[in-house]
Order: sequence, then structure tokens, then C-alpha cells
Amino acid sequence: MYQVNEIFYSLQGEGFWTGTAMVFVRLGGCNLRCPFCDTDHSARTPMTAAAILTEVRRIGGAVRRICLTGGEPSLQVDPALVELLHGAGYVLHIETNGTRNLPQGIDWVTLSPKEDAAGVQGNGRVVLEHADEVKLVFLGTDVERWASFPATWHFLQPCSCANTDETIHYIQAHPHWRLSLQAHKYLSIR
Repeated sequence: MYQVNEIFYSLQGEGFWTGTAMVFVRLGGCNLRCPFCDTDHSARTPMTAAAILTEVRRIGGAVRRICLTGGEPSLQVDPALVELLHGAGYVLHIETNGTRNLPQGIDWVTLSPKEDAAGVQGNGRVVLEHADEVKLVFLGTDVERWASFPATWHFLQPCSCANTDETIHYIQAHPHWRLSLQAHKYLSIR
């Protein structure tokens, strides 16, 4: 059984795939405690992989992209879930803090490291060796070590719009970064 926080259909609001229709499977639980986290980790419904697929099909219709998110999805995503969703024709995205290895077969990996978070299991140290994109919530600290992390895209994102100007100025001074806004919040969608 997987502990599911929620399953919903929307547009990706962050990173490279911003504006793309996806079904989001938000899994409950996380191994870190970030002060800016906006997920209610207490709301969980136990679901089988088959029940997850049924709900994805019901709410997503023809969309073929699923974003596995959390909390920290790597605590629950396993080869059986990946195989079932791929077998049903879905492209799988995952947004992870990178502190745990991922099962084979994830099509798009978004690494969102949180090294300054309080660790429940571990200290926030990233174990992934590569990702498709790195997306950092910018808190005004030095992020340059992530600029060379093996990924195709590197994004900085303001923390809940509170430091948008600071993030823009940082990117102007460090143009190897790209801006990621939480577009879903600006558009008032999930």
C-alpha cells in the first residue's frame, strides 16, 4: 500500500515543464523538514498501485504525464509502481530531494535539494548523481555548487514569492541559472 496525500489534475507550475498538463500523485511523508514546505503530511490515504492507476485514469483522461511528488516520493515509489504506470502508457516525472536512490524507469527527474533542512532520516545529503533538472528554492544562500550538478537545466525559484526580486538579481549576476516561478500560485490553480 502507498500512502497518498492527494491525486489531482493540473498544469505543471514549476521548472522546465511549466504549463504542461499532468496528473500529480502526491505521496505522503518526507525524510526532511523544510521550513517553507506547503504539504500537509498528515493527510494520507492508503492505496494500492492499481487504485492509484484507476484514479489517474479517472481524473486525467487523455493526459499521459504523471508527476510523482510529495513529501518525498522516493520513500514509496518502487519498481512495481513504475512498471504498472509505464505499462499503462504514462510518462513518469518525479520531484525529489535526492537523498535516496530512485527506481529505474523514471522518465524525468527533478532534483530539488534541501541541504539546510532538518533531517529526520539522514542530513539532506544528495545521493543522486544526475538529474534532468535541478530546481532550487532560493533562500539567499550560496547555491553555486549546484550550478555544476550534472543536469540539463538549472532553475532558481523564489521562496513563495517573498524574495522574487532577490532571485531575479541573483540570476542576472549568475546567468547560468534560469528563473522558475510557481506559476500555479500566480494562476490560482493547484
